[in-house]
Amino acid sequence: MHHWFILGLAISTLAATEQRNVILIMTDDQGYGDLSCFGSKAIKTPHLDQLASEGRKFTSFMVASPVCTPSRAALMTGCYPKRVGLHKGVLFPKSETGLNPTEWTIADHFKSHRYATACFGKWHLGHHPQVLPTSNGFDHYYGIPYSNDMNHPDNSGKPKMGAEGMDTLWIDPESTLTKWQTPLLQDTTIIELPVDQRTITRRCTDHAITFIKNHRHSPFFLYLPYSMPHIPLYLPDELHHPNPKKAYPLVIQHIDEQIGRITQTLKDENLTQKTILIFTSDNGPWLIYKHHGGSAGHLRQGKSTNFEGGQRVPCIMWAPGLIPPNTTCPDLIAAFDLLPSLATLTKTPLQLPAPIDGTDQSPAILGTAPSSRRNFIYYNAWAGIASGIRLDNWKFLQVQPRKNKNAKTATYLFNLATDPSESNNLASQQPERVAKLRSLMEKADSEITRNSRPVWRMPKP
Repeated sequence: MHHWFILGLAISTLAATEQRNVILIMTDDQGYGDLSCFGSKAIKTPHLDQLASEGRKFTSFMVASPVCTPSRAALMTGCYPKRVGLHKGVLFPKSETGLNPTEWTIADHFKSHRYATACFGKWHLGHHPQVLPTSNGFDHYYGIPYSNDMNHPDNSGKPKMGAEGMDTLWIDPESTLTKWQTPLLQDTTIIELPVDQRTITRRCTDHAITFIKNHRHSPFFLYLPYSMPHIPLYLPDELHHPNPKKAYPLVIQHIDEQIGRITQTLKDENLTQKTILIFTSDNGPWLIYKHHGGSAGHLRQGKSTNFEGGQRVPCIMWAPGLIPPNTTCPDLIAAFDLLPSLATLTKTPLQLPAPIDGTDQSPAILGTAPSSRRNFIYYNAWAGIASGIRLDNWKFLQVQPRKNKNAKTATYLFNLATDPSESNNLASQQPERVAKLRSLMEKADSEITRNSRPVWRMPKP
């Protein structure tokens, strides 16, 4: 009896200290209103809805930029993109910069705690071998190095863009092989050129499932940044519908099915109680592509803008036995808070070589206390200039015209608690609040600028 008691105690202690796996799924350009559990009437997402009902929805989850590269840099490093030098728009096939391998990524963190690490999908933090996932904490990489509308080696020879151009491409699924030169990489080697985008979502999922099965007995960190629903949209031939108006909902439904395959694998391998799964998007919907872009729901604008539709994205966190089921967190949480929060949730102490901007929001994730994040700085998409700040529910925003140099900068003030759609500009009524928020933004931005770290640059030959 005595021996059984000691053995039982050892097992229960082991269970209490067991480090959970982490699966971080990120879609590309998916809007706040593009899941049925976030209010979509046009798109059915039963698997993600199931995760939301068994987990926690976050309705004020912010990404650090309204475009790909800076948003992903923040997710990986726990920093505002400007702190790590990746704030000035997105990287292209001719770009000679990337995420500095000296930065401590979320993958570096888990690897330092003996987790197996893998990235399957779109990286977009530099395509040179020195800055690919395998140089930034990941054991394995399989995916496309930049956006699926970019061509190797110099981004030339692209087909007609715009919604009409996308219609033409959608009607001809073979166009993925005849009109594009987007590469597929395994670790640092191009293994397919052009990548067949019809099957890329499924193939990244296949790799993820194999990785989960191979590491079912030891902790793992899996980063699954799907390249869809960024344009151009493609689907496996058997799921294709000739009507381009159906393209976007069908692509989201396909992604939803792939996430269903992931959760089924976790069930089959008895890993549901040992895993934290997070689903989100890198920025808001690309509205200029009309029916090929998504919806920000009730939020204003979309991708490339600092209105909420550009940076407030859907987020679901699921961890049976840890995160309370069927709950919603309305608090402000930023994507760069995930690194320190996951360190706490997985009991893997964070040892940072340099300061970060993210803070531990595990109490808000677990529903035991509100988020401690009171502010959030908005940086514009192309120059990485501080354009606004949120303090509690107040949002100050300056929108600089990009094309018309003579047009005036517009100033906005919104109370997001009563006006999440940003339809009622209070700037002229509350000049003191505007001045106070502008001053707070400038002070915070100057600290980040002063302490920013060098981006990686291609060595000169």
